[in-house]
Amino acid sequence: MLSEPLISTKFPGDIFKLANGLTVIHQHLPATPVVVVDVWVRAGAIVEPDEWCGMAHFLEHMIFKGTQRLVPGAFDQVIERHGGLTNAATSHDYAHFFITTAAQYLDETLPPLADLLLSPAIPDIEFDRERDVVLEEIRSCYDNPDWLGFQALSEIIYQYHPYRRSVLGSEEQLRAHTSEQMRRFHGSHYQPENMTVVIIGGVEQESALNLVNQSFTSFATPGDCPHLTAEAEPPMTEIRRQELYLPRIEQARLFMAWVGPGVDQLKDAYGLDLLSVLLADGRSSRLVRQLREQDRLVQDIGSGFSLQRDSSLFTINAYLEPENLEQVEALICQHLLGLQQKPISSEEMRRCQRLLCNDYVFSTEAAGQIAGLYGYYNTIASAELAVTYPAQIQRLTPVDLMHLAQRYLSPYHYAVTVLKPVSEDLLMGELF
Repeated sequence: MLSEPLISTKFPGDIFKLANGLTVIHQHLPATPVVVVDVWVRAGAIVEPDEWCGMAHFLEHMIFKGTQRLVPGAFDQVIERHGGLTNAATSHDYAHFFITTAAQYLDETLPPLADLLLSPAIPDIEFDRERDVVLEEIRSCYDNPDWLGFQALSEIIYQYHPYRRSVLGSEEQLRAHTSEQMRRFHGSHYQPENMTVVIIGGVEQESALNLVNQSFTSFATPGDCPHLTAEAEPPMTEIRRQELYLPRIEQARLFMAWVGPGVDQLKDAYGLDLLSVLLADGRSSRLVRQLREQDRLVQDIGSGFSLQRDSSLFTINAYLEPENLEQVEALICQHLLGLQQKPISSEEMRRCQRLLCNDYVFSTEAAGQIAGLYGYYNTIASAELAVTYPAQIQRLTPVDLMHLAQRYLSPYHYAVTVLKPVSEDLLMGELF
């Protein structure tokens, strides 16, 4: 019998919808003198038309290149002068921008952040300069075998959905982008109904809301950017396989993937989190125990479930010698088949639940972590769901996991990408 969750499922913050459509989430932490503001935008790579691939990430760079009121670099100076930090990130489902500052300086740091997000100048000179920076970022990824393997895997598992594309775009696409296209993209997506402002820390609610109302007012005129409607990826009905040969790698890489549920099926998604821990999280997990600790067929192996708005991704990755590839893949499939035939033990179930619930607790200790959690969930689903995770994990049963393995983790239908070192014979053949 599973115990009741030790973590309350009541949302500890307050959620407001302003008259202009902007969502604000506030949580007062009176014990901390720090405030984190994290602004999330439904403007990730998923909304890009194919010909504008990479625009969302490029725009993240250009946001910091000033406005009519702020010259390039002025925002960073404001943040640094007050001892704060700032950064940003772009994924397929979102872009987000955050600052960490002392509570007493919030009224001096939040308004310039809002100015950047609502009114970026996107000057032509800075656009051309920053394009070179992003191009170098793309080139550096080409030297990363794990990035190459994951991107190749994405392209065969997602044959319809924009998740198949790199968030960075390609060099060819990036060179074709124009500053005017970026302004249109910004105007289309950086609108109040697409944005969530999360404020966590030592600031009272009234002060926080007043500051947001004053700062987030002058949104750009909506643009006419072409819109892309993403559809969920259909289930795989075969094994999709590819091999890549790379220089400068000493070991092979095995990447296996399955399409999982989106946010509309969160119970299934949480169950796949548990299956990921069961398979390859820690020395007592099934694949690590057999393939690494006992049989020594891999140097390392891990699994993960990445929750996404639409078709999420379940992966198993291994580092190993090329001669072990076929055997390891077959053994992984045997484990998946076993999960479909017999429920796991109560002891294994409790271990996995304990690990995930502990990870959740550890990931919500700081204001920045809480802000990221709320913003992420509100962008792909709703913020209230952020605090239900431990309770949902604890409600799942071994039989639930068996049914989820049957539904999502087929040993006969999956995508696999193998990276192999280039042999000396092959290199000599290319030279001569």
